[in-house]
Parts: sequence; structure tokens; C-alpha cells
Amino acid sequence: MSSAYAQACVGCEEADSGRKAANQMLLMDMPVSVWTDRTTYDHNDKIIVHGKVANVSGFPITLTVVSPLNSVVTIAQIDVGNDGSFETTLNTEGGLWKHDGTYTIKVNYGTSQKSNKVFVELTGEASASSDNCSSSEIYLKGDYCVPYSISGGMVTGASINNNDNSIIVRISADEDGTLTLTPDESILSGIFMVLVDGQEWNDVEISGNEVTIMFPAGAEKIEVVGTFVVPEFGTIAVMILAVAIISIIAVSAKSRLSIMPRY
Repeated sequence: MSSAYAQACVGCEEADSGRKAANQMLLMDMPVSVWTDRTTYDHNDKIIVHGKVANVSGFPITLTVVSPLNSVVTIAQIDVGNDGSFETTLNTEGGLWKHDGTYTIKVNYGTSQKSNKVFVELTGEASASSDNCSSSEIYLKGDYCVPYSISGGMVTGASINNNDNSIIVRISADEDGTLTLTPDESILSGIFMVLVDGQEWNDVEISGNEVTIMFPAGAEKIEVVGTFVVPEFGTIAVMILAVAIISIIAVSAKSRLSIMPRY
């Protein structure tokens, strides 16, 4: 009997006691199992994740959700009960859950060999706008929004340049105009220079964290440079690194304790 069948049936109500016993035997063969309350959700649902560990060893479960675009949606650690069970709830609201398709929920228990996963489908349009920013804000990858205003043209896109601590704004300018950006200091700070189409630009006003650029007709790219810019998906990356370090330390500590001589 396949592990997929075991995932689907673990924890479900079975009238037949023989089938219950078979499910328990399958569970013991799997170091860790995981399942959800449903298989299909919309973009304002809650996903209830259940699981079971065959042999409890004191580690938390590391849970990672990966989107249809293969990007990390969330990562968390879940305590395991004395009976080996664990449970958590995932909220599908928010920009990182905005895409329809198959999401992968992965669980890991101590080592990469003790892992499993389950798939869920998200359907229907997200309740928020596609980029979670208002019409007066520029969207930056990583779910960041920057207030702006423009005359003489329109903004066609924007991105973060971590190499140069800058925000790049792409525009379509039919005439001379102005662009004003007011990024939060947690996104971009220490603004000291502006480039227009790759050239250092002097027709600029900088006041604190607000910058106004007077651009010529035909300009296509405006780059605002500071002393700090937030990394794209910086929070998720830090979470992944932190969880990985904690897991390595925990496994190492367990290993050292297991080989210490007992008197």
C-alpha cells in the first residue's frame, strides 16, 4: 500500500477495525506523515495541517510551503506532542498566496531522511490586488510597496537592485515630467544619488527619504541609490537560514549527547 494512501487515510474515521489497524501499521513505517483537512482551497481559506511522527526524539517539525512558481511562501517550526502528533493552521490570505495552482507543504523532522509532503490546490482570484499595492504605490518584488506620483509619463515597472543599494523604476515618458518617490526607510534609506538612463542626474530634489526627479521626454529608467536597500524576499531568506542553523545545532547537540560515555 502506498504512502500516498497512508497520508490520505491517517486520522480519518474508519468503521472497519481491520482497516484502522492497517493504517496504524503504515504510519509506523513512515518516519513522519502529513495531511490536510481538504485538498482544495480558495485565497481566503485556512489550511489545517495535521501530521504524525513515528518516533518522537524531541525535535520540532520544520514546515515549508512552496508556491506553484517554486518560491517559498512560508516556513515555520511546529512542536510535536508526546504522542507524536502535530498540527498547525495556514492562512491563504496575502500576496505570497496569490497564485492559483498546486502548493507543496513539506515537513522535515530532524534530518532530510525524515521528511514528507502533501499537495493542495488554490483556486479562484486572490482577494487582494495582484501586487497588494494601491494605485498610488509602486510594487517591488518581495511584497513591498513604495508611494509615488508622476507627471508627464507613466510607471511601467520597478525592481530592487541589491548590488547598488537602489530601486530601479522604469517609465514611459512622452514629455518632460517629474517622478516623486517616498520609500519607507525599511525599504530604501540614505538616498544620495539618482541615475536617469544610466547617467548621474542633477535635476533632483532630496528631502529626507523623499526624492523628486525631473526627467526629460523619452527617459526610460530612473535609479534611486541609497546606502541601504531591502533584499528581495529578505525576510523569507532569513527565516530559512535561521531554521536551518537551529536544526543543525539541535541535531549536533543530540549526536554529542548520544555518544557521551555514561557512568
